[in-house]
Amino acid sequence: MAYLLCYTREPIDEIYYDPRLAYSMHLALSEDGKKWQALNHNSGVLFPKATENEDGSLNPKSLHMPRIFAKADGTYGVVAKRAGGDGEEEEPESYVLWTTRDFVRYEEIDLISREEAEQLVTQNTAGQSAVPATEELQKQIEGAVPENVLEISEQVENRLKKKLLTPFHVGTQFPEKVVASNEEDLRKVKAAALYSDGTTDEKKVDWDLSGVNFKIPGTYQITGKLHAQHYDFPIAYNRADPCIAYWEGKYYFIATNDADGNHTLYIREADSIPELVNAEEHLLLDSVTYPGIGGLLWAPEFHEIEGRLYIFHACTPEPFFEEESHIMVLKEGGNPIKREDWSAPRRIVRKDGSDICEAGKEITLDMTCFPWEGDYYVIWSQRQFLPKDLGAWLYIAKLNPEEPWKLLTDPVVLLKPDYGWSNNHTFVVEGPFALMRDDKLFVTFSGAAVDTSYVVGLLQIEKGKDLLNPANWRQGNYPLLTSRSMEGEFGTGHNAYVTDEDGTIWNTYHARPGVDGDRSSGIRRVHFDVDGEPVLDLTEELDVRAPFDRVETTLVVDSILVK
Repeated sequence: MAYLLCYTREPIDEIYYDPRLAYSMHLALSEDGKKWQALNHNSGVLFPKATENEDGSLNPKSLHMPRIFAKADGTYGVVAKRAGGDGEEEEPESYVLWTTRDFVRYEEIDLISREEAEQLVTQNTAGQSAVPATEELQKQIEGAVPENVLEISEQVENRLKKKLLTPFHVGTQFPEKVVASNEEDLRKVKAAALYSDGTTDEKKVDWDLSGVNFKIPGTYQITGKLHAQHYDFPIAYNRADPCIAYWEGKYYFIATNDADGNHTLYIREADSIPELVNAEEHLLLDSVTYPGIGGLLWAPEFHEIEGRLYIFHACTPEPFFEEESHIMVLKEGGNPIKREDWSAPRRIVRKDGSDICEAGKEITLDMTCFPWEGDYYVIWSQRQFLPKDLGAWLYIAKLNPEEPWKLLTDPVVLLKPDYGWSNNHTFVVEGPFALMRDDKLFVTFSGAAVDTSYVVGLLQIEKGKDLLNPANWRQGNYPLLTSRSMEGEFGTGHNAYVTDEDGTIWNTYHARPGVDGDRSSGIRRVHFDVDGEPVLDLTEELDVRAPFDRVETTLVVDSILVK
């Protein structure tokens, strides 16, 4: 048995941990009920959904006094007093009821009365244990305000550790013997890195071959180290919304340019992703060359459609309130680093050629594109300012691959900023990007303001389901990346993915190096957890650890193969 602590946190301030985050349910584990380990970087894991008004606007919500309890059917329940977005008391008073099997995924059931909430907790007292004193607990967990403690099974404990603690490298497997005729054959054999949550990852090995002669058949004992690619943060200062693409044997990097107020876009080219860090920048687009293309050149992304390379980005003729999504195409046989090889930006429109929204009243931005089950889709962020600011919502539609500046279907609202972490400081969900793995489609997105409150959330859907039906998508209740995920990185968000020549998936993102730092680009390997879901907070230090980074094997240089 283990103990699970349910708690909220004391708010700090608007920079580090404000009420909209603090007034959510947090969890911690203990083996003895005395020493506690906070889960999910001491960040909330359960937030109540916002309520919606007739005009589509949202009323943010938070919670007080969460209680967890075991149910007779082997599942669990949570009740909490619902509050306004920043913790203010609601009238009339109401409580929210959730059910869960593992304290990782929750289903919000209904609003109930205080009497009903108290009755649920009172009737389900099995496994309830002593609650630690606040003062003693806060010596272990910053700001923790304990609510109640529940005994849980080893199975649930292990599930929580696998999902709400960042995995780390605990071992390595490699064949005891490898037969190869040359160094290239040897390097094709990869090691399996083992992680604390039971997952694995294939990695290249950097071998010491100083005593090997591939021209002479024989047996050699060789040693090596797991290849660990190092990237300093940031890899590019004043570059936000980064995106890397692989195109015809080379890698390309592009990002929003915060250094000049978003008036230019530059592109980098290199033979490998590490070489992009110091690669020369080439001017691709500015705010004066084309009529109707002014400032605020935002969120450029590379996408391949039917064998052609495109760049999706947002721009405006001049005013902010006319920011709209545009597309550029590389001419046949063109060189991506030559601006003359790219078409002029073209505004993306509906299937009938009309504007997606009315300029001056609504804006569109952060449009991303991906293929899925024979169709191309786009997801973008759209914000209505007039007659009322509704915040930024995510929309989805099919795209016409023959005319990729046109939608193929009408836009559908996919997601609103309905959790406290996505409506923190402002009501915004934006920056979507797709990641396909096996039979699942993941879409990460960013929420909240582009300050230290900026976070990365997750949507997912399975093959065979209609992407244009929002009910088929599942949103994670808590974000994957926050300002508490990486020491020294604040406002982490607007990420994109690229797969390198070895099949490794990399996450590019921006964050602030310090609370007052400029938005700057970073890169980190994407890991996949026990559910096959992306893990974005696995640092280099956790990804490859001594002494498990050492590998040895018997190399057999085969005489037949050598000939």
